[in-house]
Amino acid sequence: MIFLGKRVLVALGGNAILQSGQKGTFQEQLENVKITAQQIVRMLQAGHEIVVTHGNGPQVGAILIQNELGSASVPAMPMDVCGSESQGFIGYMFCQSLHNEMVEAGLSGHEPVCIVTQVEVDSDDPAFVRPTKPVGPFYSEEQAKARQAATGESWIEDSGRGWRRVVPSPDPKRIVEAEAVVRLVEAGSVVIASGGGGIPVVRLDDGRLKGVEAVIDKDLAGERLAKEVGADVFMVLTDVPQVALNFRSPQEKRLGRVTADELEAYQAEGHFKAGSMGPKVTAALRFVRNGGERSVIACLDEALEALEGKAGTQVVGS
Repeated sequence: MIFLGKRVLVALGGNAILQSGQKGTFQEQLENVKITAQQIVRMLQAGHEIVVTHGNGPQVGAILIQNELGSASVPAMPMDVCGSESQGFIGYMFCQSLHNEMVEAGLSGHEPVCIVTQVEVDSDDPAFVRPTKPVGPFYSEEQAKARQAATGESWIEDSGRGWRRVVPSPDPKRIVEAEAVVRLVEAGSVVIASGGGGIPVVRLDDGRLKGVEAVIDKDLAGERLAKEVGADVFMVLTDVPQVALNFRSPQEKRLGRVTADELEAYQAEGHFKAGSMGPKVTAALRFVRNGGERSVIACLDEALEALEGKAGTQVVGS
């Protein structure tokens, strides 16, 4: 069955921009984005409207390191600004690559646009009193504790590799630029938005917005964006072909079509790790529970096939 004419939110995993083992040069990342753009153009050719979101972990991490190394010469920027910088340069790569792939395919009327996106979070979110998300470079214990004493930041020992700063990871509540995204999609554009989970902001009592030091999970922000722009399908493209139970064990079982109730039960059994498939499953469930037609989790090179229901894990309401 082919699902034509859908509005699709495509949430890209890190492999769409940076592959394991690569140094992270601009040229390496641009080549990866070009391959991703080819898959998106295939979906456009099939008649779908596309909104794209993406991760930014390695990229914003590099910006934070550059901040640290250059802080003696130029002022370091806060995390919300670093996130906006990463949205800009990743968005540039996607806009250029998509434009070039459309030219090669003879496809017009879908000019790509990047929106540097703010995502509203609740200032009373419990995450602000329990920071959990490691960011930036590794330090020695002595350096980390000195930094913590001087700034009040939270630091933890991270998997035997050194000490890292941790920041809150609040739940996304609203995409500030959602209406602008909708207008652009309705005009035919492919929109790249909410990169890296978006720039976290809180709304003050007088309605003004203010950036905060935090990181929003990109998949949960992607689901929120999908809901607010009226997407029919929420698609997470990653580096595995399907969601699996007992992942990488002799008892591994891949999931094809699965109901939200079934997937939620598997999640409760502890099958999906917090640092990998867990947030993707949570986002997929939220989208279906919030009235979305279906969620898809699939590998990048089977994007169109998964959208057509021929590959990946298809999460449906019933």
